[in-house]
Amino acid sequence: MNFDRQDLTNEQLLDLYKKLLKPRLIEEKMLILLRQGKVSKWFSGIGQEAISVGITSVLDKDEYILPMHRNLGVFTTREIPLHRLFSQWQGKKTGFTKGRDRSFHFGTQEFKLVGMISHLGPQLGVADGIALANKLKKNGKVTAVFTGEGATSEGDFHEALNIAAVWDLPVLFVIENNGYGLSTPTNEQYRCENLADKGVGFGMESHIVDGNNILEVVNLISKLKASMVENPRPVLLEFKTFRMRGHEEASGTKYVPQELMDMWAEKDPIENFKEFLLRTNVLNEETDTQYRAEIKAEIDEHWVITQGEPDVIADLTEELNDMYEPYDFEEFTHSKEVENIRVVDAISNALRQSMERHDNLVIMGQDIAEYGGAFKITDGFVDAFGKERVRNTPICESAVVSAANGLSINGHKAIMEMQFGDFVSTGFNPIVNLLAKQHYRWNEKADVVVRMPCGGGTQAGPFHSQTNEAWFTKTPGLKVVYPAFPYDVKGLLNTAINDPNPVMFFEHKQLYRSVYQDVPVDYYTIPFGKASLIKEGNDVTVISFGAGVHWALDTLNKNPEISADLIDLRTLQPLDVETIYASVKKTNKVIILTEDTLFGGVASDISAMIMENCFEHLDAPVKRVGSLETAIPFVKALEDQYLPKNRFENELKDLLAY
Repeated sequence: MNFDRQDLTNEQLLDLYKKLLKPRLIEEKMLILLRQGKVSKWFSGIGQEAISVGITSVLDKDEYILPMHRNLGVFTTREIPLHRLFSQWQGKKTGFTKGRDRSFHFGTQEFKLVGMISHLGPQLGVADGIALANKLKKNGKVTAVFTGEGATSEGDFHEALNIAAVWDLPVLFVIENNGYGLSTPTNEQYRCENLADKGVGFGMESHIVDGNNILEVVNLISKLKASMVENPRPVLLEFKTFRMRGHEEASGTKYVPQELMDMWAEKDPIENFKEFLLRTNVLNEETDTQYRAEIKAEIDEHWVITQGEPDVIADLTEELNDMYEPYDFEEFTHSKEVENIRVVDAISNALRQSMERHDNLVIMGQDIAEYGGAFKITDGFVDAFGKERVRNTPICESAVVSAANGLSINGHKAIMEMQFGDFVSTGFNPIVNLLAKQHYRWNEKADVVVRMPCGGGTQAGPFHSQTNEAWFTKTPGLKVVYPAFPYDVKGLLNTAINDPNPVMFFEHKQLYRSVYQDVPVDYYTIPFGKASLIKEGNDVTVISFGAGVHWALDTLNKNPEISADLIDLRTLQPLDVETIYASVKKTNKVIILTEDTLFGGVASDISAMIMENCFEHLDAPVKRVGSLETAIPFVKALEDQYLPKNRFENELKDLLAY
């Protein structure tokens, strides 16, 4: 192995050697503890240390790195106290996730590290968002994100690289090609000769690097980092390397030919670098022995600290409270000046005033810039706020959601517009696994609003008409807002943008230009979790949200003899159960109208809660009215049959007659 020290001093070479030794010696300790039953699981990076150590040694300590589960060298080179790492692995309270996640599935703002989730690919998009925030700040910082050759087959990989290329984001995309995705060899994963070749397709600079040569890693990254500060751009790096242990210890390495193991054993990144240092008189055996003894002593000392910590004691209040970033609602009141506007105008008004109020707010989506969006909601925003903050995106919902999360991690607020709420299915994973779980996992907010144009009634068919709020009300960590009137739309959207938690903001397309209301000209906010009582009566409680509120209102106006409480929920998570229960206890009959299909929907949960908490006040079973248990069709006759609008009146009268 040829080592080119270039202008590195002896002290720098020895420092790199010690940084290489540390993760290796920790791993050797962990493997012993694993056999003793004192560690439950281990993902080994033995043989790959030069990549983690080399990259982390070059990057500044305030530059974000997004590692994987074989990148122990990233964490040790960032000088995280070992007892905190050990406590993380052992599920202790002083780890980074309070026992809620394991291994390297965590992040830490203190050390500017953002750990992976098991779905692997989304972290590449997160790196895009972090790099975009750096670019907006004009701070000259570079971001590095790791992945394995296996995850390069995921759609998120291609989406993230494409975004980075289009936006000229300063990201080092690091592929650790160790030959196997668990047990699947590379010849069963991809057909190109080298993964670096994929860079050509994205118009991206790429390099193939000997991942076992620490100096080749350091020299290249040093050169690239200096260049990327002057010329911000993404770079794809394929590091050829090998893992000498199994995917995780339980899987073993029997699927690897012995001659391959022998070949890579001869390329060990630590032993070869040690031999180079000895040969050039930079290191001697006595110093090497000293280094190893010091590191082993540190490992043992910190392991004792971790073992002395008590096991986690379950605290119900803490668990529930940590699901969301604490947020004290700030009420902004308004003057009496109003304008009669539509829902679509209220959304645009809120976005514009929020962009003026938050100079760190970025809006992203397909066609939202000069074109103004599919519904012209952001028309004129580029002229007002510039293309840096109003960003057209490629068609890649998953990576854009992840990038929004990266923006949040690096000090920005983000709004991502799904062109149609139906398209959220291609961005589902980062919403429910990154945004929703992030604060619970490692105490980091996800300051992201996902706008969801949704709903039927416009004959748009199965892929532009769904109302899929139940996908997200089921997921703890998300807030779900679904207003029906322009006044509520504006106030609640402003609150959603202020709230540091991820918010799914549903906007019913049929209401966009059909519903008018006097709305304050000023900026104002409305708290989440407070339903609106549209009508008051004594005979029945009608509960709905979105377009269903207008259907119910039309029915009640058509039948003035029906005395009803009409509750517009406005927010589904959090849900205003107090208003629901108070009304039920007064009227003693309940009907819930939802545009969604019934099975597994929001109406079912509200019905169950009423049955559990207000059963003795009911004079009839809770009635649910929803759409047919089919996909939503295109032709008007079929869509009218599908939607519950025309069935609601008969169902309501049947309930009153019970």
